Amino acid sequence: MDTGLSGKHVMVTGASGGIGLEVTRQLLAEGARVTGTYNRSSQPLDSIKKKWAEHLEVVKVDQTSEDEVKLLFEQANRTFGRVEVLVANAAISPLEGKAIQDMSLEQWERTLRVNLTGTFLCSKYFFKNLEKFAGDSASLILVGSTAGFFGEAWHVDYSTSKAALHGMLMSLKNEIVHLAPKGRVNLVNPGWTMTPMAEEALTNKDMTRRILQTIPMRKTAVPKDIAGAILYLASDKLAGHVSGQTITVAGGMEGRVLFTPAEVEPNSD
Repeated sequence: MDTGLSGKHVMVTGASGGIGLEVTRQLLAEGARVTGTYNRSSQPLDSIKKKWAEHLEVVKVDQTSEDEVKLLFEQANRTFGRVEVLVANAAISPLEGKAIQDMSLEQWERTLRVNLTGTFLCSKYFFKNLEKFAGDSASLILVGSTAGFFGEAWHVDYSTSKAALHGMLMSLKNEIVHLAPKGRVNLVNPGWTMTPMAEEALTNKDMTRRILQTIPMRKTAVPKDIAGAILYLASDKLAGHVSGQTITVAGGMEGRVLFTPAEVEPNSD
């Protein structure tokens, strides 16, 4: 199927992580030109860069720094021209859960600064890029989490940062059309997905059993499941009249137990 993404300039933040890495792979396979960002290590992107050297630009960015985000878009514009799609994917989640009464202000502020303020800054300069370079279409894809809908005990910082993206979505879908008449903004909420960030939890059999008790499909996602939804929303050809929507990719997960432990097999596909 032709997605119409060939030749499009797409920026993927957090491109070295599990979901971002798979999104980058799939975009390049569709012929897109990709600016991918990382914060700690670009190593996961190295093999992709070798294969797609002329179509992939890898940039180290701290998305909590407005100066760095501004320079990121300036460099991206020089390399591949107008950024037509932004996949705002970069985020952190502290590994150790803490009750709110034990959570430090420093942890709370850092999580919100990376996940929420960082997404704001990337969206801000994406819109500035649309203002500078005229174009009919554009797509902003925010990457949230089911934690932002159901909540997540011991991780109030993370769930709050993801819940706030809904308000950003509903505001920016109305703003983007003043810069690109066919511009769209959507939100993808992944559920439990086998990524480096979630690996510790998902390799714990007891934790996995508890998770699967809430999912009708009785399986967790892999990055390609989330990437498919993101590519759909990035494509004007496939999703050109879709804006202001939230796509949850979580196997039908609910905020309640659906199965007994005996009915769940953690290793099932």
